[in-house]
Amino acid sequence: MPIYEYVCSDCNLKFELLRPLSQVNKGASCPRCHNTAKRILSTFASFSRDGNGLTSSIGSSPCASCSAANCNSCSL
Repeated sequence: MPIYEYVCSDCNLKFELLRPLSQVNKGASCPRCHNTAKRILSTFASFSRDGNGLTSSIGSSPCASCSAANCNSCSL
């Protein structure tokens, strides 16, 4: 199942959902304010571990796209 990225037009929360292809055009409810969110075009980056933590192949911090509340709950 692919991961789709959404953004809420009311509270601007950006979030991801793992959904089957059959739900590609189905709306998503914002987990923060429960209003309808729109699917947006997702990009990807590859990361690798070095002695200083994670590094990105595109030159930006992996934390910039993280939606976790804090580093302890981040999946990176």
